[in-house]
Amino acid sequence: MRILQIAPPWFAVPPSGYGGIEWIVASLADELVAAGHDVTLHASGGSVTTATLQSVYDVPPSLHIGNPWYEATHAVAAYAQMSEFDIVHDHTGAIGPAIAAGRSGGPPVVNTLHGCWTAANELLYRAISHRVSLTAISHDQASRTPKGIEVADVVHNGIAMERYPFRAEKEDFLLFVGRASADKGPEIAVEVAKQLRMPLVMAMKVSEPLEIDYYEQIILPAMHGADVDVRMHVGHDEKIDLLGRARTVLVPIRWDEPFGLVMAEANACGTPVVAYRRGAAPEIVADGETGYLVAPGDVRAFVDAAASTAEIDPEACRARIAAEFSASRMVERYVALYERLLG
Repeated sequence: MRILQIAPPWFAVPPSGYGGIEWIVASLADELVAAGHDVTLHASGGSVTTATLQSVYDVPPSLHIGNPWYEATHAVAAYAQMSEFDIVHDHTGAIGPAIAAGRSGGPPVVNTLHGCWTAANELLYRAISHRVSLTAISHDQASRTPKGIEVADVVHNGIAMERYPFRAEKEDFLLFVGRASADKGPEIAVEVAKQLRMPLVMAMKVSEPLEIDYYEQIILPAMHGADVDVRMHVGHDEKIDLLGRARTVLVPIRWDEPFGLVMAEANACGTPVVAYRRGAAPEIVADGETGYLVAPGDVRAFVDAAASTAEIDPEACRARIAAEFSASRMVERYVALYERLLG
């Protein structure tokens, strides 16, 4: 198949630092090429891929993230050539799918909903879901689909296993990876580390104004009396090193996260995860096998679970991700969808 993959324009694919969607697109494009498909990746300059790369921006417009003019320019350039492909797979937000829905003819378009449902995107997808094949990244996300909107399939995110080396021996520290945001619950991770009297490494994105405010007003005061090592500019190699060495990865999410890539990444490295039972966490973490799931908001239970992860087998963590959440498994599911749409 001739397949066009459209990444968001804001970061390179794969990203040098933070960027979950970009890692998914990178793995999907490369695995599709390895499977023998003719793949073009529409992404910003600096991207590294085995697919044919085309770009509007030589440098990703990261400082302008969310600016609709940059996103629209990127999307229009992608869809201008859609007739050259059998399938278009769009990973962007509103503008790309809206362009796809307004076209006359052309190949089927798949749009993966990488974020959560909101009142705003519900209005858009209600208007266009009959023209664009929407995919969810978890069954939990699909179950929240508003009435009248069709989801074509559920395809879990998958990771390239070779990028996540397995490590059975762990070191005596806890790890939090995520944005400085109330949704991610970083100060809860600090409280857990305090109660367990264990060191905590926090690989945090603290770059946007709301993140900076949350870090300064909430997280910093919570650190008083805790042994915390904050790292704000963590690249992929450093993140993987931390994920492999950590005793436990803490995921105290306060929202119904549609996937949660760090849980799969941690388990792939053989590291157990403790998470609140919200969103897609129960689909990724096998309770008692690859980590523990606790009732949302129950800090005491979270602490107890984090104290018990020595009982988790690192090899079981790795095996489950390889079987259920690998990039090759993700590609199998998407190729099946593409073929179904092509009739």
